[in-house]
Amino acid sequence: MGRGRTRLGHAPIPQPGIARNHVTDRHHRQLDLERRACRACDAVLQGRIRPGVHPRYRRRSSRTGRPLFPTRVPPPRVLIAGTERTTTGEPLPQITTVVDFARDGIPSLTLSGFVDLHLHSTASDGELPPAAVVERAAAAGLEAIALSDHDTMQGLPEAVEAGAGLGIRVIPGCEFSVAAPWGELHVLGYFLPLQSPDLEAFLIARREDRHRRAQVMVAKLERLGVPLQMEAVLSVARGAALGRPHVARALVELGVVPDIGEAFNRYLGWGRPAFEPKELPTLRQLADLVHADGGVLSAAHLKDRATRTNLKRLKESGLDAVEVRHPSHPPETRARILHHAESLGLLPTGGSDWHGDTITGSGHTAIGSQHVPAEWLARLEAHRGRTPDTA
Repeated sequence: MGRGRTRLGHAPIPQPGIARNHVTDRHHRQLDLERRACRACDAVLQGRIRPGVHPRYRRRSSRTGRPLFPTRVPPPRVLIAGTERTTTGEPLPQITTVVDFARDGIPSLTLSGFVDLHLHSTASDGELPPAAVVERAAAAGLEAIALSDHDTMQGLPEAVEAGAGLGIRVIPGCEFSVAAPWGELHVLGYFLPLQSPDLEAFLIARREDRHRRAQVMVAKLERLGVPLQMEAVLSVARGAALGRPHVARALVELGVVPDIGEAFNRYLGWGRPAFEPKELPTLRQLADLVHADGGVLSAAHLKDRATRTNLKRLKESGLDAVEVRHPSHPPETRARILHHAESLGLLPTGGSDWHGDTITGSGHTAIGSQHVPAEWLARLEAHRGRTPDTA
């Protein structure tokens, strides 16, 4: 009998060096397909496409505005202009395209009615100048964006001016870093004043600490045998608020690593040999400043840390909202965060966390890819001037 052949009812004869109980990739693929197969609990309704929803969230996920609710959008003009015809010569009928907004990074046919509240520029660790970021957003058809650079608002005047010329609203924002029980929490501030002495003094202190941090990371890299100089990092940053991506880009230019991702994996990520933490203020300190200027605060990309207990504590410290739609949040995480947020009186926000075309991955996607409804921005604006304790 040839190798690998079996008698009826017998297991296959193993290949040399492979255990008899070895599980093949083909077996894993088959199991994966079986798990993905439609089940009775996966409600399939005409005109809707969505994954299975946990019974706890099924009713909530079917309502308009929920992260798992698929919205109908107009088809591309090429499909309805009559230029495309059937084999009989008749124009193709108008069609309705279904887009499942719960999936990360799905390109939409139109972004009318959507906003992106988490974008970065060269004012911090983004790749494009503020005006160019606004141009990208306008080209995508977004109604409004929030420029939210790390610990700086220096790019906002340029962005606001560009938005006025392009007909897209620019919300003055900033991404702050504060202390959290697990270490560091990123918080997005919205509707910030372009001129605020107290807030600017706070941000200057944060940028000074970022400079200190970069110096320490460069020193750690030098001790590891990496000949990186601080001047190279400053050259990459070009006056922006320093961050780890600037150190990473300097390492790429030096030829130490092939790309930014490898720089983080090898040297700069949390727990890696060149990592250095920031000196962090408390959320309450930040909330007092932002609320005094009529702004609102939203916790960014919490992922699995967005438990009801954590969100309740953050709200007690001054939080107004929580980022629901983010590239790192799968559909079930979005549904869970939205459920907790509504039960606690926190508003939902979302954004692509776009830094540029070369900084991608599970945490960063294309501008507008998260399909954040403009209604969420309207609710944020209505909340201005109201503290979380009175909201």
